[in-house]
Amino acid sequence: MTRRIALFNHKGGVSKTTTTFNLGWMLAEKGKRVIMVDADPQCNLTGLVLGYKGENEFEEFYSTQKNGDIKSGLAPAFESMPKSIEAVNCVSITEREGLFLLPGHIGLAEYDVTLGIAQELTGSLVTLKNLPGSVSNLLELTGKKYHADYILIDMSPSLSSINQNLLMTSDYFIIPTTPDYFSVMAINSFTKIIHNWAQWMKKAHELQVLRQADYPFPQVIPKFLGIVIQRYRPRGGGKPAKGFQKWVDEINSTVKSTLVPTLRKCDMMLPDLSYSSQKIDTDYCLATISDFNSLIAKSQKTNTPVFAITDEQLGYAGPVLRRLQAQRGQFLEIFSNFADKVIGMT
Repeated sequence: MTRRIALFNHKGGVSKTTTTFNLGWMLAEKGKRVIMVDADPQCNLTGLVLGYKGENEFEEFYSTQKNGDIKSGLAPAFESMPKSIEAVNCVSITEREGLFLLPGHIGLAEYDVTLGIAQELTGSLVTLKNLPGSVSNLLELTGKKYHADYILIDMSPSLSSINQNLLMTSDYFIIPTTPDYFSVMAINSFTKIIHNWAQWMKKAHELQVLRQADYPFPQVIPKFLGIVIQRYRPRGGGKPAKGFQKWVDEINSTVKSTLVPTLRKCDMMLPDLSYSSQKIDTDYCLATISDFNSLIAKSQKTNTPVFAITDEQLGYAGPVLRRLQAQRGQFLEIFSNFADKVIGMT
C-alpha cells in the first residue's frame, strides 16, 4: 500500500523542498520505493533533482515528456479532455534506486481557482464533481504504477485550494519549521486553518455526489507525524545556539499546547503509542537539523542529498575535508533516524 505524506507549512523558507529530497532519498536508501511529488508551482524540487537552472530547460522538458508532470496529469479533469486521468510518467533517479520524481509545473496554479469553486460544496458541485477527487486519483494511479511505498508531497507555502486538497487527502503530514517568531505565528495560524479544513473534509466525505464521481473523493483522515525544526546555527555539541534555542522551545511549546489539542479534536493524531514507540516526545519533534552551511551548495551542484555527497564531490583535502566529512556523518545519522521514525509510525 502506498502511503502519502504531505510536507506543509504556509510559511515560506522552512526547507520543505530540502527535507522532501533528503528524506525521500534516505527512505529509498532503506529499501523503500519513493515518489517525490513537486506540487509547488515554483518547481524548486524539480529544479534540484534535475539540475535545472533556467526556464529553457523546463520548457524543453515539458515539450518532450508526454504526461510527465503534475499539470499534464491533471489536465483530463481540469480541461475537460475526452480521456481519463492516467499515471504520470515519473523521472527515475538513476543515482538512487527506488526513488522517483513526479515533476512540478508552474501552470499548476492555474487550476487553483477552479478547484476552489468545486470545493465550496455548493450547487456548482454537480458540474465540477470530478475535481475534488482528481488529485488523489492521479497520485493513487502513479503510486500503483511504480509500486511505491511512499509518496512525499512537497507543497507550496500558501493556503491555496490545491494545498487544502493535497493535505486533506494525504495519509499523514509533517510540518517543517525554522526557529523564529514567524514559525510560531504560522503554527498558531495553521491551528485555526486545519480546524476549518477538517470541517470541510467532513462535509466532503458525506456528499454522495463526490463518492459517485468519476474520481471519488477519498475517505481518509490525515494523521500528524510531527514537526521538523531546521536551519539553526549550532553551538558545541550540535545543539542550537542560545538565540535559536529560545525559538525551538517556543515552537515545541506551541505545538504541544495549541496545535495538538486541535488535531486531537479533528481525529488527526495517531495513537500515543505510535509516537512513544519511536521515542518521540510530547513536543512531536521528529528531528532538529542545523544549517547545512557549505554542504548545501555541494548538494545543489551534485543533485545529491547532504549525507550522500562523496569525498570526490566535496573536492577538498586535509582539515577542510575532515570537517565536512564529520558534518556529513552527522546529517547521515539525523536523516537515518528521521526516516526510521517515519517508517515506524506509518
